[in-house]
Amino acid sequence: MSLIQALLDPAAYPHPVAKIELIETHISWVLLTGRYAYKIKKNIQFDFLDFSTLDKRHFYCSEELRFNSRFAPGLYLDVVPITGSPQAPKVSGNGEIIEYAVRMKQFDGSQLLSRIADRGSLNSGMIDQLAALTANFHQCASTDTANDSFGTPQEIHHWFKSNVTNIRPLTHHVKLLNQISKLAQWGDKALLKYARLMELRKKNGFIRECHGDLHLGNIALINHQVTPFDGIEFNPGLYWIDVISEIAFVIMDLQQRGLDQLAYRFLNHYLSKNGDYAGITLLPYYLVYRALVRCKVALLRWQQHQIQQDLHEAESYADLAEKYSQPTVPRLLITHGYSGSGKSTLSTRLAEYLGMIHLRSDVERKRLMDAPRQSKDKEVNQGVYAAENVQFVYCRLVELASSILDAGFTVLIDAAFLQASQRSLFAELAAKKQVDFLILDFCAPVQELKQRVSERQKCGNDASEATLAVLEHQFQTAQAISSTEPGEIIRVDTCAEDAFDKLLHHSSLSKH
Repeated sequence: MSLIQALLDPAAYPHPVAKIELIETHISWVLLTGRYAYKIKKNIQFDFLDFSTLDKRHFYCSEELRFNSRFAPGLYLDVVPITGSPQAPKVSGNGEIIEYAVRMKQFDGSQLLSRIADRGSLNSGMIDQLAALTANFHQCASTDTANDSFGTPQEIHHWFKSNVTNIRPLTHHVKLLNQISKLAQWGDKALLKYARLMELRKKNGFIRECHGDLHLGNIALINHQVTPFDGIEFNPGLYWIDVISEIAFVIMDLQQRGLDQLAYRFLNHYLSKNGDYAGITLLPYYLVYRALVRCKVALLRWQQHQIQQDLHEAESYADLAEKYSQPTVPRLLITHGYSGSGKSTLSTRLAEYLGMIHLRSDVERKRLMDAPRQSKDKEVNQGVYAAENVQFVYCRLVELASSILDAGFTVLIDAAFLQASQRSLFAELAAKKQVDFLILDFCAPVQELKQRVSERQKCGNDASEATLAVLEHQFQTAQAISSTEPGEIIRVDTCAEDAFDKLLHHSSLSKH
């Protein structure tokens, strides 16, 4: 395109430019000038966007500025006109306007999370930041109203099916086309299965004005802060979505890169922040949908440039979507151990390595006790540790575990489970759901337990509120696991240096 070629000339800009780099996507060009980046929308029209006129491109440039300023306010600056002619354009010039660009602060492209992941440097700290940021953003984002079609089962599945419709003419590969046909059939069945839940989530406000395109290539580390950018501004049907659809994109992207541990870390941290475990039921549907989105985008790039890598990428996304559509056999695991026994530390890692949903009683207790009627007292047998409140928490954990198992995910319940009645609740649940039931029995010497509890209280950075008095009460009232209780017991000495490795490679865990 002559305009883009002419904009590679530094003289086209109102500020000094030493070097210009051009990045092209299937819907836009981005010109990197050193200090600023200028994003220009292509004169194109698909079923999901329309940039076919100058007025429309101007409108969506303004929308992009508004939309992305919600999560990257310092990055997006303004919308600037391009004047002159395609052969001799001027950015922010005078005269007839021939195009518009979104002006952004330029950042180091090597700090995209996608590139950091490619270098093998994506770490848990970045993932924790992203999970917290996403959870907070979703809680503050505008909610859907009952008077529009966004978030209805029909609207949700329209976009699922549109991927299938768009993919088919882009490839003649028999395997890929067969996969797409099977996934289309799977999606139709899933819609029938999940329609009522979709309607309920719309009613309950889980359809929100999200980012819409939250994958690692649209997230950067800027000034050591994880920063999403480049959300979908061009079609409200693609950003007024279920928050679970949003996080599914991150999870799918991480898993497509072979980063399953980080994917489950992100998922568990996100859910721990906002407690939306009911949405887990829809996660497989949205994972398939997101994999199909990326399959379609890769094929669009392949059609434009005929680069074989794009075709291979499309095939890998189709394989991943197929994997997500296949049923899994979940298991139910619970922990057992006194406060300070290392349950949460090792359970958190185990859930990441083995791909499990991690439920912490301490976190759910805090969530439940936020209700005004609940006392915040932390003394033995009072407030949050009153017998009725402890039982309340365990009953809530049963409800959550039941829905997670129904969704096909293995769940690990991280709680003390010092009473036989508490353990029996979950043994009964496992029997009802016909899933394997395992008890991870975490042990440490009494003096070590006391030291850990004291240190945790001093740090004040853990969800657990157990005090030394609570620990003493546990010693006095705990009921040891009986050999007649259901469930396979895996004992873990948390003082051993190789405690986690032994646990991870235990035959009853590693065989799945």
